[in-house]
Amino acid sequence: MDKLDAMQTFVRVAQAGSFTAVADQLQVARSVVTRQIAALETHLAAKLITRSTRSLTLTAAGSAYLEKCRVILNMVDAAESSLAEENAVPRGRIRLALPHSFGLQRLMPALLDFANAQPYVELLLNFSDQRSNLVEEGIDLAIRITANLQPGDILRQLGSCRLLTVAAPTYLALHGQPTHPAQLQHHECLVYSMSSNTATWPYRVADAAGGMGAAGGVNGHVQQFAVRGRLTANNGVALLQATAQGMGIALQPDFLADPFIARQEVVEILQDFASPPLGIYAVLPSNRYIPHRVGVLMDYLAGVLKDADQAAA
Repeated sequence: MDKLDAMQTFVRVAQAGSFTAVADQLQVARSVVTRQIAALETHLAAKLITRSTRSLTLTAAGSAYLEKCRVILNMVDAAESSLAEENAVPRGRIRLALPHSFGLQRLMPALLDFANAQPYVELLLNFSDQRSNLVEEGIDLAIRITANLQPGDILRQLGSCRLLTVAAPTYLALHGQPTHPAQLQHHECLVYSMSSNTATWPYRVADAAGGMGAAGGVNGHVQQFAVRGRLTANNGVALLQATAQGMGIALQPDFLADPFIARQEVVEILQDFASPPLGIYAVLPSNRYIPHRVGVLMDYLAGVLKDADQAAA
């Protein structure tokens, strides 16, 4: 039994949750995959996977072995990639986690260009606004948009975006236009949320010492303002569509709001109270060498987002 091949097959099965799916990936019979896993379990004298008619579940030993396999396979990958890496043609698989709307609207065209330019790179794209555990899910690179970095994250900033407060002219005509973030509590707000927790929106407001007028300006401090509303969603485009229908006020990133503003479906309000910008980051798993192909993709995306920022300036 080739131990590395067995490890790679086991990792694939653990990630796919299916012998059949892995057999299809490898273009072999399902029985080949099952025999390889069975031989691995025999060799290790440990049950790795619990099988049922509908699903596969890792045992405690299987979960522990999976993490060790990933470390070992990444070390092998690092050893191979380090040879003449600078001149090497990028090749291999990249599992990439992307925010749903930003990934589809801003990054997908660039990723298609990258795929065409790098025919030996295989991209596995996962679009989700849920925060991924990169190590546990075997993700090579995640793109995150956040103002709150997590301790221990290994990252590179690729760009930034602004949060815009917007409303439809019809809503403002009926309910009036807030002139300070504190007034949002009296308005219907369309809240982006991954949970049902109480929502707050951040704005930069004037320091107590004054000297800046009503506006927060770049020297103000960031304050959280409670907002409420009947409609909450985990998708910004859905909330902007509701905003355009006059259902309330939304706080959304510029890459989503700009097309609605350009079509005059919504207008920006509270411009004097800028929300702090969000960083766009490439996040890497903490236990891995960065393969050449992943570094090439990061450099490419950084260039794409830099060009976009310069065009918008």
